[in-house]
Amino acid sequence: MPLLDSFTAISLLLLVRVLCIQASVHNYAGEKFSRKGNAFVVHGGSEGIYYSHPNLNESSASSNGDAYIRFEKITFQRTQEVANMSKGSIYAILFEVDDRETIGGSAYGGQRAICCTSDLAKLGACKEGEVIHRLSTTNPGWPQVFNVPFDSSDKTFTMEPRSVQITRTGMYNLYFMHCEPQLNDMVIEGKTIWKNPTGYLPGRMSPLLNFYGFMSLAFLVLGIFWFSQYARFWKEVLQLQNCITLVITLGMFEMALWYFDYAEFNESGVRPTGITVWAVTFGTVKRTVSRLIILTVSMGYGVVRPTLGGLTSKVVMLGGTFFLASEVLELVEHVGAVSDLSGKAMLFLSLPVAVLDAFFVLWIFTSLSSTLNKLQAKRMMGKLDIYRKFTNALAVAVIVSVGWICYELYFKSTDIYNEQWQNAWIIPAFWHVLSFSLLCVICALWAPSQNSMRYAYSDDGSEEFDKEDSLMLIKPSPVSTKEVAELRSVHSEDGDLEEDKTE
Repeated sequence: MPLLDSFTAISLLLLVRVLCIQASVHNYAGEKFSRKGNAFVVHGGSEGIYYSHPNLNESSASSNGDAYIRFEKITFQRTQEVANMSKGSIYAILFEVDDRETIGGSAYGGQRAICCTSDLAKLGACKEGEVIHRLSTTNPGWPQVFNVPFDSSDKTFTMEPRSVQITRTGMYNLYFMHCEPQLNDMVIEGKTIWKNPTGYLPGRMSPLLNFYGFMSLAFLVLGIFWFSQYARFWKEVLQLQNCITLVITLGMFEMALWYFDYAEFNESGVRPTGITVWAVTFGTVKRTVSRLIILTVSMGYGVVRPTLGGLTSKVVMLGGTFFLASEVLELVEHVGAVSDLSGKAMLFLSLPVAVLDAFFVLWIFTSLSSTLNKLQAKRMMGKLDIYRKFTNALAVAVIVSVGWICYELYFKSTDIYNEQWQNAWIIPAFWHVLSFSLLCVICALWAPSQNSMRYAYSDDGSEEFDKEDSLMLIKPSPVSTKEVAELRSVHSEDGDLEEDKTE
């Protein structure tokens, strides 16, 4: 119950968050500056943006072929108590990740500081109280630094609207900074709009739009094959095949919803929260049902045993826990996700899902081993053959998954600053391809046919042997020469007895 209460609390917090979030339009609704080193910072966003050809026509800043970052209605509010006491500037600093070393500095090789210290000021490197920045040697004109002074006694001051055109492909970061400790209660309001040449999708998400379109088509082809077989042999359909039909249907809806979610996001710049939540939920239900089907099939349900017996409650509990953990993880990862950065909470939420997945794998292969032994002992050669193929497919999938997890860990550990953002879409895409491939193998093994019922459990004793075994049992075994001689002797004696009786 404590675990369920925790998940319920997290889900409610996520729901509150979902109702206030928009997408690649980065909104700042009363966000406070947090202390980072000797500076006060608000992270304005991080996205990968592709190259856009420079355009001298100012009115074309919103045209479809341009990539830009636009500042709109950015205001800063401070309390009245410090309005007459503090003077200085707010800095909006926009830089490409390769130019990160141009922000901040250190005196005599000491600790790196964002705001200019007295030691650095003595060296003439900067003016004390200002954010340290210098121009990049490889990217002329960058980083872009916009100064918003607050010398007057006003409580609120506004940043002038402006658009920054992106003419170099890269991972761009925006930070709002100041160096005044007295302004620790200052908040920021407004929004920034980030756009790629092809639309509003963040750079790492752009390739996924075409990918989900391809996967929707792949599920459609698989669905046509499966449903045609289902319609032809509907009288021979097993309960397992009904479950596979459900998984295919869920997969078709999931891929279609992801495609429409990304298409709407790309077109409007505002992520459709409703579609995203439905896509996440359909995907989570599909993954949960798929694991439960594989687990129950591995236990031999419907093949060597009519029910799961006392294991039913444990299987349902494992499936329910996996659904809750996966749903929370997917909601945090996708609903309201704007920046191309992963939070530390992702690691914490990923651990329960990883542990449950490992438990599923362990239970599945333990059950498969037991089921294979039963099939071999009962000499069900037809069922044994299909289960061996199923086991081999699962083993290959697990080996490939472990290899890909190792690569994913290597990828993320060596890409601290998201410099490989253009290839990041391959990681989630791979898992979709792997699960779809395994589903195709299962569909090929258990496709509806006129012989489907031969793989079903039967309690009349006929399941003890299949057709091949029956033929083997009724086939006459070779008779030795000694046995033939004995049989002839018996027949000869019987003949003599008959003659004596006749006489």
